[in-house]
Amino acid sequence: MTYRTSRKRTGIPIKLILAAGIILFSLFKYWSNSDTNEWTGRKQHITLDASQEIAIGLRSAPQMAQQHGGLYPDQELQAKIDQVGQRLVNTSIARQTPYRYDFHLLRDPNTINAFALPGGQIFITYGLLKRLENEDQLAAVLGHEIGHIVGRHSAERIAKQDLTQGIINGVLVGSDGAGGAAQTAAMIGNLINMKYGRDDELESDNLGVRFMIDAGYQPEQILGVMKILKQPASGQRVPEFQSTHPDPENRMEKIKEAIQKYNK
Repeated sequence: MTYRTSRKRTGIPIKLILAAGIILFSLFKYWSNSDTNEWTGRKQHITLDASQEIAIGLRSAPQMAQQHGGLYPDQELQAKIDQVGQRLVNTSIARQTPYRYDFHLLRDPNTINAFALPGGQIFITYGLLKRLENEDQLAAVLGHEIGHIVGRHSAERIAKQDLTQGIINGVLVGSDGAGGAAQTAAMIGNLINMKYGRDDELESDNLGVRFMIDAGYQPEQILGVMKILKQPASGQRVPEFQSTHPDPENRMEKIKEAIQKYNK
């Protein structure tokens, strides 16, 4: 009589090896690309160089304008925005950066928003501009957006999104997409990126205060802008600015501290 003994497989499934490889590679790529921002002194994880940031911004600018109805046709208003923006750049550390700063007034009369693309492309909607009360408040908005560029926040976000996507892909490969894996992966992504936006806004607020003071504007006007941004426009429950620019409870207090610090 012949006896056959069954042997249990104890090897690690290929899909788990692949998943681990994807996740480890993503982590290595993210953590190995670190540098200190020479204008802010903050250590960052960034995979793009300045020329790549500029190229992304220039390539994305036309589409961004189209999404908001194109550019506002009033050349005098556009010239005013250019004047204020360039004054902020030319009197601050922003001038030392390799970025090309262009300012765009968007036609959109309803959306209350301002934002910056990588490499120096800055936008403000007419919906926000018409609510501002003076030039100092315009400088506050533009200074904040310049802060995002000097802080290289978009490049930092792209690197973190690449990390998040790599981890999500690894989770999905390891689970074959079953058992709510997509939901779990999305939750991981949210946890990774949760703190990122808030810190960016606080740093941009801080830089914006510095830029305003350097350019001779009244930094206290930032507080007036914050109040304007909390008022919903017609047909909007919440200004779009608040959805893209998180407003933590201590943000106003941090702005006041920065004003006191840089006004000394």
